[in-house]
Amino acid sequence: LGIETQGGVFTKMINRNTTIPTKKTDTYTTAADNQTEVEVHVLQGEREMASYNKSLGKFHLQGIPSAPRGVPKIEVTFDIDANGIVNVTAKDTATGKQQNITITGSSNLDNNEIDKMVEDAERYADEDKKRREEVDVRNNADSMVYQTEKMLKEHGDKLPEADKQAVESALAELKTALEGTDTSLVKERTEVLTQASYKLAEYMYKDAGGDAQAAGAEGAQGADDSNVVDAEFTEVSDNDNK
Repeated sequence: LGIETQGGVFTKMINRNTTIPTKKTDTYTTAADNQTEVEVHVLQGEREMASYNKSLGKFHLQGIPSAPRGVPKIEVTFDIDANGIVNVTAKDTATGKQQNITITGSSNLDNNEIDKMVEDAERYADEDKKRREEVDVRNNADSMVYQTEKMLKEHGDKLPEADKQAVESALAELKTALEGTDTSLVKERTEVLTQASYKLAEYMYKDAGGDAQAAGAEGAQGADDSNVVDAEFTEVSDNDNK
């Protein structure tokens, strides 16, 4: 059991054959600036990509305060009782607002369906792995673009013109690569931008002593935060909220 996250990835939270009752909570975040509503898509299956697994239901959490992407912290909890009834809750840690969905046993896969999904997962393991790696590369590149644009806006004026132009050029090339389908090119240009952004990070440290800006510099260099996952939640326009 798990949810769909950025790029259509199936992020598992409860593994198959886990003893029940059981409960698990993971923390996710938004994938866009000023996102005030998220859609949580609950699935069951063994494949790496959400589209190949069984959808058990969707629900929305509204009222998230507007903030840059990655700032909101949304706790998603899977709680399965002794009868196999699944309760999935999403809670915004800043406001305490939460929403949930209850999934009964009749919604789950039967043993034959589970066996088939396990077989499919094994049969398509290499294909799924490649697809997952491609999504991870693009997600990493997208994050790199976002962090670099943010740092340029806040600290670009402190860079020598030559260094600034190098960062801007690498940034433009990566954005162009993201418009295409060549994953190897995206990966290559992400690395070029990472190297170019080191100068920007250095000037950030010099300017502020490496204090609060350290987190931003690490983000630009692809730092891993294993506790928070970007979830590709659907943004809702103002008209949808009226």
